[in-house]
Amino acid sequence: MMIGILAVQGAFIEHRHILEKLGIQSFEIRQPKDLEIPMDGLILPGGESTAMRKLLDDLGMFEPLKNLIEHGLPTFGTCAGMILLAKHLTNQERSHMQLMDIDVKRNAYGRQLGSFFTEDLFAGKQIPMTFIRAPYIDRVGPDVVILSTVGGHIVAAQEKKMLVTAFHPELTGSTYVHEYFLQMIGHGSI
Repeated sequence: MMIGILAVQGAFIEHRHILEKLGIQSFEIRQPKDLEIPMDGLILPGGESTAMRKLLDDLGMFEPLKNLIEHGLPTFGTCAGMILLAKHLTNQERSHMQLMDIDVKRNAYGRQLGSFFTEDLFAGKQIPMTFIRAPYIDRVGPDVVILSTVGGHIVAAQEKKMLVTAFHPELTGSTYVHEYFLQMIGHGSI
């Protein structure tokens, strides 16, 4: 099993550490030729979605990456990764990949001072959750499965081979969400 992790900006190294802990190989995607490396899944990390989009455009990686996901590459987006995948952004004119049938509100909990930690259910299991300038999901389409809500807001969901979280599971030490993603790909069980 090989997981590619977008590494143009954001919290990518923490995802690598969680995957190493699970005995899963990964590599960093930094330039177009990295997209040619065979991978079983892709992680779009947290960070700053506008900066990520600009870098993806500047590097000529936006369309090839979108195409891979559109054609079924299992993808896990955390925070900014969720924003990149969303069909619509409720508080911003321009959406990005528009692949997952969700509407997302950017910085929904406020700026950096609105960051927080909690524990709540994800797919039926209590896990730690770190929210940093986090978005949340305002609307889900009919084929989207809600996996977690916190304070009445949707913070994790799955549609086909796309998984998104508003929180950062890579920052907590818990491997549960990554294990869920690997199971979604067809590797292991939780």
